[in-house]
Amino acid sequence: MNSTKIFYSRVALVVSGVLAAATAAAAPAIDTGRLEEVVVTAQRRAESAQDVGIALSVLSVDSLKDAGVANVNDLQNATPSLEVEPAFGSGQPQFRLRGVGFIDYTSNNSSPVGVSVDGVALPFPIQTQGQVFDVSRIEVLRGPQGTLYGRNTTGGAVNFISNRPTRELHAGADVEFGSHNALVTEAFLSGPLGESLSGRIAVAAEQGGAWQRNRATGEELGDKDKLAARVQLLWTISDGTDVRLSLHSSKDKSDAYGLQLFSSFTPAPTDGEGVPLFPNLAADTSPYATGWSLRPAFAQAVGISPNSKPGVNNTNNGASLDVNVDLGAATLTSITAYNKLARHELNDWDATAYIESDVYFESGAKSFSQEVRIASKPAATLDWLAGLYYADDKLHEQFNNDFAQRLGGAARTEYSQNGTSFGLFGQTGYKFTDKLKGVLGLRYEHEKRELEGLTTLFAVGNPPNFADVASAANPTGLTFDLSSGSQSRSLTNSDVSGKIGLEYQLAPRDLLYATISRGTKSGGFTAHNTLTPHAVDGFKPETLTALEVGVKSEFSSTLRLNSSVFHYEYRDQQILSKIFDPFSQSDVGRFINAPKSRIDGIEVELEWHPLQGLDISQYVGYKKGKFTETILNSSDVDFNGHDIDFPKTSYGGQLAYTVPVGIFNLRAETNYSYHDKYPQLFLLGPVFTNDSYWLANASVTLSPQAGASWGVSLWVRNLTDQKYYLTKNYFLPNTNVAAAGEPTTFGVRLKWSF
Repeated sequence: MNSTKIFYSRVALVVSGVLAAATAAAAPAIDTGRLEEVVVTAQRRAESAQDVGIALSVLSVDSLKDAGVANVNDLQNATPSLEVEPAFGSGQPQFRLRGVGFIDYTSNNSSPVGVSVDGVALPFPIQTQGQVFDVSRIEVLRGPQGTLYGRNTTGGAVNFISNRPTRELHAGADVEFGSHNALVTEAFLSGPLGESLSGRIAVAAEQGGAWQRNRATGEELGDKDKLAARVQLLWTISDGTDVRLSLHSSKDKSDAYGLQLFSSFTPAPTDGEGVPLFPNLAADTSPYATGWSLRPAFAQAVGISPNSKPGVNNTNNGASLDVNVDLGAATLTSITAYNKLARHELNDWDATAYIESDVYFESGAKSFSQEVRIASKPAATLDWLAGLYYADDKLHEQFNNDFAQRLGGAARTEYSQNGTSFGLFGQTGYKFTDKLKGVLGLRYEHEKRELEGLTTLFAVGNPPNFADVASAANPTGLTFDLSSGSQSRSLTNSDVSGKIGLEYQLAPRDLLYATISRGTKSGGFTAHNTLTPHAVDGFKPETLTALEVGVKSEFSSTLRLNSSVFHYEYRDQQILSKIFDPFSQSDVGRFINAPKSRIDGIEVELEWHPLQGLDISQYVGYKKGKFTETILNSSDVDFNGHDIDFPKTSYGGQLAYTVPVGIFNLRAETNYSYHDKYPQLFLLGPVFTNDSYWLANASVTLSPQAGASWGVSLWVRNLTDQKYYLTKNYFLPNTNVAAAGEPTTFGVRLKWSF
């Protein structure tokens, strides 16, 4: 029996066990440990997650620590149907939720999965890479979101909710020391600053952890060097009016991921008979192995130290002002936010000491947003919400590639992009009976995006000088403009989307819901290097119509089972293709729209306390997509009727058991996740299929029974030392690289609070 059949047999066993447990629990049983009610703000008001007709997962701060979630990328190990792929192992994340995703290594295009912090949307994916600290919970919403939120998304939303200032004095610290001298620290202080003013300050730092080694020199790579802080002031003007000011700042000077060769590498150039002038490299077999180089002349041209290792030097600062006013029957909310990100990132995308494809990013992103909404108070029959949203986003990006050994020079791509968005949105719910409720949502959105001054220059000098552009009158110049001059484009889009739903209360703790919703993702531009003018032309917005049926059930106070089935109809799905560039004799990326496609899937989530002290949670998700109209890849192969490339199955869960030991509690915990194989047949070919893999973590925690003001944990991550890849790709042909996942690590965690 092959591995796929083995896996599906295991999934079938898990699902059958879940259903058997649900059937058994339907009969009267003695409570052995009640489930906690999970309060969320997914619908912009505090309510039980079981009363919300949306497929969502809620992750508490404890579950985040258990699963080793240090940033938004790690959420793929803790929630169903979510994948986050780092582009070439870089800081640019590529989100995919229920198969709805977008692949891009540049920063200018929006993601179909929205990420927000305390209600403030982060428009550029690169802005999402901060540390996860001092959060109350994370809510992951699946499916189109737009009638309750300022930003419109087709895939879903990930909402981070931070802890608020308190009227009582509280403080705490969390210190974790692990393998490779990794040190992670967090601390907070919260309390009153006056009769009506409260404050909270939280800081987080991360150092060490280098686990990769240069295959040629043995030099370490992977040390973290991060520092972040968040300050909040909460002014309670009256019983119904409050103002919260939040300031955040972070600095990241960490090493970058080192890529690996997953197949043998033949370096350029060759002699006249095609024989390489440099030694070949075998495929890497150890997850610790990597390689890099930096040509001193290239370092001089881009303004960095010639001794630089792959790494980042990023700053992210921002502020938000949240105002809530009680109007009696409704609450008025205003959120004003500004964020500024500066990115400097050096990567080696050939993963060797050769000068094949080294890249240095310099990006600056600024985003301003204003959201105003008014929402009704909880009512027996009618609830409603209406809002306005405005955003102004600016990006300037420059990325430099050193192709000296392959192409004889270096390239610089530079552009600016401005975007404005205006949205008018609202949603209402009406109870026809005590059990039946109807939901209606509507959104109007107008967007404009402008790409300005996109150029790609190729310099053959040493050091490369990107200032001197060769022309027809000067064909022997040292710099060539490969983009036929500066390219500028603009896109304008107006769209109406919405949601219709029915919710039926089968029993006091059982909710059945059905929805039809439509979401839109913005169009955009391909801003890759080595361009032709045609490649710069914008691609159209994509629209997604989603049909979903779900059930949320609590068979008893100890067993909760939620499931959903969905069908998605895509129009103009945005996918990455490629065109051949005659100058580099290589393929370059170009986004296109697939006319029609569809995705179908199912998800099941379980929480169960079968015995006193025993906690069980499980999830499983399955999805499958197909192109349903003619769509040609770069080789003119029609993929109509072929599968859309994404992992089909996700599975995971957690088991934890707590027993009293004298005056202490001892908690043993393990969590695990399965990631299905990821084919990339449309874009790259079968050799780039990423194999499936399992991950497992475990921990043991000792804490006092009374008060739980401190705790000591021993933990291990990647318990089975699984070798796996986060991504497979190539930047130039015949250089097949992958970003390896971290092998087994272990450590100790100390926490304290009062």
